[in-house]
Amino acid sequence: MGVVVPLGEKSSGETGIDRLVALVAGDMQRVNETILSRTGSDVQMIPEVANHLISSGGKRLRPMLTIAAAQMCGYTGVGHVKLAASVEFMHTATLLHDDVVDESELRRGRLAARMLWGNEASVLVGDFLLGQAFRMMVEVGSLQALGILSDAAAIIAEGEVMQLAAAKNTATTEDEYLAVIRAKTAALFAAAAEVGPVIAERPKAECAAFRSYGTNLGVVFQLVDDALDYGGMEAKLGKKVGDDFREGKITLPVVLSYRRGSDEDRAFWQRALQDGQNGDADLEHAIELIRKHRAIEDTIERARHYGAIARDALAPFPDSAHKQALLEVVDFCIDRAH
Repeated sequence: MGVVVPLGEKSSGETGIDRLVALVAGDMQRVNETILSRTGSDVQMIPEVANHLISSGGKRLRPMLTIAAAQMCGYTGVGHVKLAASVEFMHTATLLHDDVVDESELRRGRLAARMLWGNEASVLVGDFLLGQAFRMMVEVGSLQALGILSDAAAIIAEGEVMQLAAAKNTATTEDEYLAVIRAKTAALFAAAAEVGPVIAERPKAECAAFRSYGTNLGVVFQLVDDALDYGGMEAKLGKKVGDDFREGKITLPVVLSYRRGSDEDRAFWQRALQDGQNGDADLEHAIELIRKHRAIEDTIERARHYGAIARDALAPFPDSAHKQALLEVVDFCIDRAH
């Protein structure tokens, strides 16, 4: 399927995070080396499954946030490298688990690990990566950083269960939806950004500012992801357009379209999502309804709102290359919709 909702295209090569990538390149090389070394195991399947996803072309945005925040706050130690690797392992573990729960076939444009090694292996390797993440957190020796990341792990799991409970429930409100994405997506962004100033021993207010930045950036990221599922291209998504629809996920475009629709429209959403009657023709109709009610545009507008909150969180900090790079990340996350 091609572009479903025309949102425009950026010129090739523009990523919006080039400045960030350049600033953290040296430390991210060490993060990548750490990731590779920590996926090693005498159990052959573990590195095979882990490296399948880890090497599949993700931007490593979350660990880059940890590195950039630590650098911006003047941290001079080495703990940020292990914390950044921990963040990436936590993220990778959630992807492995999510693909099993969602019965996904693709991840980042490649076959999901569960399609190659099975559900059991995907779950267990995800557990291995979580164990390695916590091992590295302990090695850093910051009880506060350990607390932040372990809290995030619990919140992410809660968010996934919340999403499972809300799946196929067309009565889900926007507030309930936002509570899910704050937990399942924004919590790790928040923790990734906060642990940098924490290990740099910055004042509480600065740590809170980075946490606010990360939280709102995470909301932006997920809102745009949800919009792209109905209005993007498979090459950009790394999964099939309409996967959320087929899986009965209630995302903001659906919430808005459902609430703004007629009784007939709502009956369609109930049949398609709650009853699982959602073939290709139903997807096309869903996209028509989402267009009709401007649900994609308004989802992106919500993302811009949270993006502004993220930017304001960093406003008190003096201008620097790192601050500018982190502000550009907000634009990058929003611009994925174009």
